Amino acid sequence: MAEGGSLLKPRMDRNDTIFALSSGRPPAAIAVVRLCGPRAGVALRMLAGRVPNPRVAALTNIRDPGTGEVVDQALVLWFPGPASETGEDMAELQLHGGRAVIAAVLGALGRIEGLRLAEPGEFARRAFEHGRIDLTRVEALADLIYADTQAQRRQALRQLRGLLGDRAETWRRTLIEAMALIEAGIDFPDEGDVPAELIQPALNTVSQLLDEIDQSIASGNRGERLRGGLVVAIAGPPNVGKSSLLNRIARRDAAIVSPIPGTTRDVIEVGLDLDGYPVTLLDTAGIRDSSDPIEQEGVRRARARAADADLVLWVADASCFEELAPSTGHESLRAATTWVIANKSDLLSPDQVKDLESRLADNVKLVLSVATGAGLERLFSELTDFAKNYFESTEPALVTRERHRRALQDCAEALRRAIGEGPTGREEVIAEDLRLAATALGRLVGRVDVEDVLDAIFRDFCLGK
Repeated sequence: MAEGGSLLKPRMDRNDTIFALSSGRPPAAIAVVRLCGPRAGVALRMLAGRVPNPRVAALTNIRDPGTGEVVDQALVLWFPGPASETGEDMAELQLHGGRAVIAAVLGALGRIEGLRLAEPGEFARRAFEHGRIDLTRVEALADLIYADTQAQRRQALRQLRGLLGDRAETWRRTLIEAMALIEAGIDFPDEGDVPAELIQPALNTVSQLLDEIDQSIASGNRGERLRGGLVVAIAGPPNVGKSSLLNRIARRDAAIVSPIPGTTRDVIEVGLDLDGYPVTLLDTAGIRDSSDPIEQEGVRRARARAADADLVLWVADASCFEELAPSTGHESLRAATTWVIANKSDLLSPDQVKDLESRLADNVKLVLSVATGAGLERLFSELTDFAKNYFESTEPALVTRERHRRALQDCAEALRRAIGEGPTGREEVIAEDLRLAATALGRLVGRVDVEDVLDAIFRDFCLGK
């Protein structure tokens, strides 16, 4: 069956030959259809009349095997396994990208015995199962496909090239060498001082390894933030121009603007690309005391989201100096960084604006007017610099997903336990902790115990990838 066979057949059966449209939605100039599996060569011969030389494009007619009708003239490529992307036999048809052409070719493939439509991510999963890529590279491939900004693209490409996977494999080999020293002490207990002489060098190696892993974990938030976007929350009292500021930054009417206090009840999110850096901008409810239970919930959510943000823009009325004071409610948000933004400068005289900037320079980041646009370009520049400094202040982050961080934390905890035993500790306990650490690194790259995460990872891929 073209759509995946009977309900009794296991999902993603590696014995099937799969096919899918791997290019964008038609119509397009070119459409790429890929085949993978043991009958890929048979199917290619049935449609193209021959199997071309490996990795050499051949121009040929594509025919419907059932009717013999010429469907299209296309370039055909053949990639025999194991020297292919997936490790299996693969074929690629580069067709004209009309809907009718694509439908005819996919229909013809679906009628060939032993072929079925690929499930999302199945090509990448076969590459993983055949050892062509590790799990960190699979995730990087997904990140590269869904990258919205240049910074996200660069990070995904670094991971695809093995930034984390290769490092994790090096760490795993180091652990195996340390385990071998400990095992030697266990296997030769009657050789005098041999156990103590072997344990100390092993623990020295483990200690150095733990330092490297701890440093990688410490930079993990930056990598995860880059995938999801730096979070900037706009907060402050009601009616100070928070929603208007969000609309100005987003350059569209993303939030309702009204002079009525309490208009914004829930958190509004807008994704931005600031000079290549992803930013999620939040517009929160005005923070004030209220007897309205719905508004109270909005204020609670506003405080919670602002507290978790990387940066809070606390917007205040430039004419209300008490709202600009350091003792204002923004300090209770516990955000990592807070900028006080004095809005409505258009209601002040030029002398008052200068006075405000000079007297409150230590507390107020910017004085601007959302209504006239004065000061907004400087705000954009400051936000861009903040994002750039946040993401590029140190070396590229190794950890870009929560799964990476959890695996490395498990590894680090096991290493700490082993080190805690000391050179006179129990060899069996140290060996077991090192084995657990190596297992955690194995989970990171997908060597062991990852079946529970595979479906979740591959289902996010598009068809044909």
